[in-house]
Amino acid sequence: MAEILLSLTIIGVVAAITLPSLTGNINERTWNTQRKALYARFSQAIALMPALNGYGTLTEDSSSGASDAVDTAAETFITAGLSKVMKINNICDNEHLPDCGIASKITTLDASTMSFPTTMEALNSNMVGSYSTAVDNASLLNTKAAAFETQNGESIAVYYNPRCIGDLNNSGWGSGGVYIAPKVCANFIFDLNGNKGPNTVGKDIGFLTVMYPSDPKVVMPYPANNMLGSKYTHTAAVKACTTYDPEYRLPNVEEANSILVNKNLVSSTLDGLTFGNGIWTSSPVAQLSRGNYWLVYDLQADDWPKDNSLNVWCVKR
Repeated sequence: MAEILLSLTIIGVVAAITLPSLTGNINERTWNTQRKALYARFSQAIALMPALNGYGTLTEDSSSGASDAVDTAAETFITAGLSKVMKINNICDNEHLPDCGIASKITTLDASTMSFPTTMEALNSNMVGSYSTAVDNASLLNTKAAAFETQNGESIAVYYNPRCIGDLNNSGWGSGGVYIAPKVCANFIFDLNGNKGPNTVGKDIGFLTVMYPSDPKVVMPYPANNMLGSKYTHTAAVKACTTYDPEYRLPNVEEANSILVNKNLVSSTLDGLTFGNGIWTSSPVAQLSRGNYWLVYDLQADDWPKDNSLNVWCVKR
């Protein structure tokens, strides 16, 4: 009897040590599978939409934030757009986001806590305002988020820009670059299991960004949870990602922009940096500046001055 009790005690101790790790691994595999399935469904649905701009009513032009402003942009984008190409169970306006399983607080990738953003400006203030180049002009307004639930149980918040324009091939690259914010048509924050928890970015919560109103590109970057450094050459940046984890790569231009759009969900270190700082992308001649979302097209693979901080953020697809 003593030997049996001792054996049971040892088994209990081993189980207490290993079960949390096993449960965590199972959850991680489940979330990875759900993320990939969600990305596939979104990619198929967005491809079926004729255009991504122009949905909804927004009358804040003369007095941004006016009490009588009508804002149905994101909600109409869901009802008149997405619901025609995706299976949606429930749609919630800005005043009823929790009814679609949207949590009030979430944990960011760098383990801080933030209130769930309910407007485009709360998501990222750089997504609101006027942008102008020799080719493009845009005035982006502070639209309200809406949300919906899928038949698979995901809760998804939508941040919509009804004035999204252009692509990266007609925007004056030769003049030095283009503003990227006006190219974002829609951004989504998804929760794979509603508000059940852990409500943490990189686990059950992630983000997805759709750029360009026609011939859109859908990206769902899964970024590394820390900044790997700065003052890299492009060659060194590529190596840094695979050294960090063999499954990670440098983001493409759209993935890097998605990280910037969702910077508050990723890391507080993405705030307050000036032009000349940025993120290496998989193309050695493209880098994204954080401070004002300017896309520069004048870099060569290893010629960027080393006193500028092009930080290495890596993504897993």
